[in-house]
Amino acid sequence: MDKGIVNNSVSIIIPAYNCGQYLRETLDSVLAQTYDKWECIIIDDGSTDDTAKLAQEYCNKNPQIKYYYQDNQGPSIARNNGIAQTTGEYILPLDGDDIIEKTYIEKCVNHFLSYPQTKLIYCKAQLFGAKQGVWELPDYNYKSFIWYNCIFCTAMFRRTDFNNTPGYNPNMLYGLEDWDLWLNLIHEHDIVYQIPEVLFYYRKKSFSRDTIAHEHLEEMQKQIVLNHPLIYEPHINELIILQHHISTISNERDLLKTELRSIRSSTLYKLLKLLQKPFLIAAQHSTRQTQR
Repeated sequence: MDKGIVNNSVSIIIPAYNCGQYLRETLDSVLAQTYDKWECIIIDDGSTDDTAKLAQEYCNKNPQIKYYYQDNQGPSIARNNGIAQTTGEYILPLDGDDIIEKTYIEKCVNHFLSYPQTKLIYCKAQLFGAKQGVWELPDYNYKSFIWYNCIFCTAMFRRTDFNNTPGYNPNMLYGLEDWDLWLNLIHEHDIVYQIPEVLFYYRKKSFSRDTIAHEHLEEMQKQIVLNHPLIYEPHINELIILQHHISTISNERDLLKTELRSIRSSTLYKLLKLLQKPFLIAAQHSTRQTQR
């Protein structure tokens, strides 16, 4: 059950699992915000490093930051539990190793106030850490979005809209839980706005949750479809046709590869390869003579 909601305030939800070495940068980016009507909830998801100590240090610095501990249950439950502790009119998820630019919250809130029909707001993003550069994501379009997520987790939405969803789904064990939420939150004709500036920085690590997510990508994609039958059932026939088309192309490709291997192993082909070089030299010499 929601606590008393504070108008125009923002609740930042940080699920943290063994991210003590990065959490300071994340929290510093929260403290640097130009918009001051915020609260920050850190949900420690069973960390075994110094996450708790660092989080408590920041709680002592600023009463707007609060810390809660839970046994390890994954980011979906951590975010749901964090949101349950908040009073903000708007929600902004933020992972414990990422960074937001100092005007991000202010620009999101101002856009919501100016365009109240907007459902979700995010921005341009940049990678940092093990990999750097602009994070190239396609523009949002609902018909494409149901097949490919182009909105990272640190996007702002209203608590009232979140309350009309089942929340983050715990069955998304290996990632894509943000996409799963968006599919519950956003409908085809809803307005999604991307601020045309880089205001979010996504940390890439040599080994991270992204690696695990990639290993289980197909499994989680299937789970997305199972979680949202009303979205995907109308497209079942399209999927069957597409799968048949892919299978046909794959079979034709395999046949072509077999034929190519046969040609390359033939005596005639090997003989032509031996004769090719002198013929090419002669042809080039003839061309130079003609040009003179």
